[in-house]
Amino acid sequence: MRMTDESRSFAARALPWWTAALILALTLTCYWPALHGGMVWDDDGHVTKPDLRSLAGLGRIWFNLHATQQYYPLLHSAFWLEHKLWGDDPLGYHLVNVLEHATAACLLVLLLGRLKVPGATLAGMIFAVHPVCVESVAWISEQKNTQSLVLYLAAALIYLRFDRERKQPSATTTYLLASGLFVMALLTKTVTATLPAALLVIFWWQRGRLSWRNDVGPLVPWFVLAASSGLFTAWVERTIIGAEGAAFGLTLGQRCLLAGRVVWFYLGKLSWPGDLSFVYPRWDVNSSMANWTGYLLAALLLTAFLWVLRRRSRAPLAAWLFYVGSLFPALGFFNVYPFIFSYVADHFQYLASMGVITLASAGAAGLMGRANRDWRGIGLGFAAALVAAFCLLSNAQSQTYADEPTLYRATLARNPACWMAHNNLGYWYKTHGDADQALVHYQEALRLRQDYPQAHNNLGALYEDRGDLSGAAEQFQAALDIAPDFAAAHNNLGSVLGKIPGRAAEAIAQFREAVRLQPGFATAHNNLGAALARAPEHQAEAIAQYREALRIQPDFADAHANLANAYSNLPDRLSDAIAEYRESLRLSPDNAIVHSNLGLALNTVGETTEAIAEYNEALRLMPSFAEIRFNLALAFLNLPGRQNEAVAQLEMFLQARPGNPDALQLLRQIKASQP
Repeated sequence: MRMTDESRSFAARALPWWTAALILALTLTCYWPALHGGMVWDDDGHVTKPDLRSLAGLGRIWFNLHATQQYYPLLHSAFWLEHKLWGDDPLGYHLVNVLEHATAACLLVLLLGRLKVPGATLAGMIFAVHPVCVESVAWISEQKNTQSLVLYLAAALIYLRFDRERKQPSATTTYLLASGLFVMALLTKTVTATLPAALLVIFWWQRGRLSWRNDVGPLVPWFVLAASSGLFTAWVERTIIGAEGAAFGLTLGQRCLLAGRVVWFYLGKLSWPGDLSFVYPRWDVNSSMANWTGYLLAALLLTAFLWVLRRRSRAPLAAWLFYVGSLFPALGFFNVYPFIFSYVADHFQYLASMGVITLASAGAAGLMGRANRDWRGIGLGFAAALVAAFCLLSNAQSQTYADEPTLYRATLARNPACWMAHNNLGYWYKTHGDADQALVHYQEALRLRQDYPQAHNNLGALYEDRGDLSGAAEQFQAALDIAPDFAAAHNNLGSVLGKIPGRAAEAIAQFREAVRLQPGFATAHNNLGAALARAPEHQAEAIAQYREALRIQPDFADAHANLANAYSNLPDRLSDAIAEYRESLRLSPDNAIVHSNLGLALNTVGETTEAIAEYNEALRLMPSFAEIRFNLALAFLNLPGRQNEAVAQLEMFLQARPGNPDALQLLRQIKASQP
């Protein structure tokens, strides 16, 4: 079979297999520790939640702005599919991030090769191993970065093909394919909205000028999509995610000065990736304005210098424009929620870093191309050493993402004033049984930032666990004074108030507010149902709340148990109660109380043998649960010849509850009936 001219051309442009294999090997070397890491910070908010794991949940991902942490429906559809494949196992998600990053590096090499940029392979390798990329690759949540960049580069490649072949019959199909990939990139992360501007920079670099008809015109629909997507995301960040208020109150002048500081900060980390941190110190813009004027002036002077230099070479200005333009969404002109922690983060420059890396690689390749053999060998050795050094640094940096305590301790080592890390580390200690350490970190978080509602909420939960209900209520109320729309704090305050005599009505009001603010809050629906169930006149509404909790989270064992308890109070719903108890035990088989309640329901409907088995299982799980022995004695009395066993259970019950009148009377009746 003979190759056509077109197939020869494609083969010549294709990425050599050894290049792809080398990039993949380097990427795996960098991120091998991350593959064995767990989930950190908000990863569990991106991995598909129980209420979104059905086909209906997939629909909510696309059509409900509140369903996911950020409205990136294609990203969360990918997470939805990944959860179908490997559930909550972090390995699968980490592996996808690593493979997407390696794919992006390969696409970068391919794109630069199509543009005939020297040093394309070196640029791809440096991008694959550069330490500033670790945050985007080792952090599951930032699959939005790796996935969107793959789509971004694929769209750019297809569009460049359209640009070359626009007079051919297939040009329309090629253009539509590129447009589709661009839309997919926008639906994964909005930073990709900079692609049409990046393409114009490329065309200007290649041709020295832009044609409205050939260069700008076809990209007008892309600019409309980009602007719409960017404005929509900015609105979501402000109104839904909460990127507004005093923490974001910067004037236009302050934002311009901040942008100048941010650009040089990222360039510094890109040039010398030392002291990388998950959360960098948050700058005080007001006190730093006078010192930051120099950063902005330096950026403007560099732009002017590169503009003058364009007569000799347009490449440096093109790379600079690409870099700053790709950073533009994160320069401070738009509010993004992470600014509450820091104005800079490594993952913000993931896409933009390609511009500087490409320029440096092309410059190095150009120098080596003009050097003699000896100097060329030295240059290749230096490039190999640089790639190896970056690889080792990235490997070490990815180890900090092994688990939450490792990440937060590393963050605090470089940023001791990071109140978010103290709060999250405190939460980790609490969930792992070290309340004393949790208390230390919560208090330190509040010392660093008094108006931190999450820390007040977490400290309240710690006080509640310790039995300090008044202290817990005070902390939850403090969280709500700062953030009145904090649904979790309303739910937690309701939980505490429900334990204080005479405050049941207030507890119900707090639960109602929690579900109003967050309709998909399954725990709050369940707690509201439990509070309502204490009043006989509210049984129907309690059942409705339990059902809503289970609609949101079908595997909610406590809600199944509570619904079963409600059904067991209705004579005609005992069969439903038994079914709900069984489902609760399927999900959580070691709950002694549910085993006991199931035994009681089974004994009521005459399934005495099964009831005894459930009581025995409850006693195995909780031997000190004396009340089970009384119910077990009643069950034995329903079976012929089992009176002695009933007596034995009653006697053991009385050892734990001496003088119990019901047990004493029943024991006397049994003994009186015996010969």
